[in-house]
Amino acid sequence: MTNEQRAQALIGKYGFAFASIPKDEIRGLIELEIEDFQEGSSEYIRLLCGYLYCVGDVTDVPLLERAKYGINMDVGCMVDWEWIESLKNGGAEAGSVDSRENIIQNFIAYYQNYFEADDEW
Repeated sequence: MTNEQRAQALIGKYGFAFASIPKDEIRGLIELEIEDFQEGSSEYIRLLCGYLYCVGDVTDVPLLERAKYGINMDVGCMVDWEWIESLKNGGAEAGSVDSRENIIQNFIAYYQNYFEADDEW
């Protein structure tokens, strides 16, 4: 499967009901992806990191930083810096009025729009 297909499958499995997404499983999937990154689009690792942001806390910052800075530049550009900073700052992006809830809503909207646009192709 391509990274886009893996991302679609993950959304099909978990959707956006963050309370029911198993944090440890997402952490494990990120660890696997860091160890054996599948070349191509960075959507899958981005989605995993976004899920971890949505269900995580400050203890997840080191793993998000490893994913953002430890794979390659493309992944680094795709994993949102604001997720890391928001977790570090108790739910608000540094230097911004964006709340954690707003960041989460933007994450959901991104993937709803991403897959709608993909369906048009």
